[in-house]
Amino acid sequence: MPALQTHPWVTVDGLVLQDGKLVAVIRRNPPFQGMPAIPGGFVELGETTEAAVVREVREETGLATRVLHMVGVYSDPSRDPRGHTVTVAYALEATGGVLRAASDAKEVVLLDPDHLPPMAFDHAALVEDWRRA
Repeated sequence: MPALQTHPWVTVDGLVLQDGKLVAVIRRNPPFQGMPAIPGGFVELGETTEAAVVREVREETGLATRVLHMVGVYSDPSRDPRGHTVTVAYALEATGGVLRAASDAKEVVLLDPDHLPPMAFDHAALVEDWRRA
């Protein structure tokens, strides 16, 4: 995470199904440590949001994916207690890889998208928009 915030940070989140269940990670670090979240993270300088979401999902879950479509853009300044982030959420399709927790994910879990537990950030709203799309 960048040190000094002078503008919103750009992040991505990737919604992907595995065996009919939504792939989520259990957060290793604060904020929302121990809670399920959609895999995602910060866009790197010179990277497109599409490339970032594929990279972040691979880093956190071990899955190779491809972008199907954008779900939405979420910009509420209070969505992340660390600072103002703007996230671009994408629907993804798994194309390979082995499901495993890595990077800052403590664990990978498969959730029933119709019966979600409390989720980190505003990720329940992302899932709801994805389900309606």
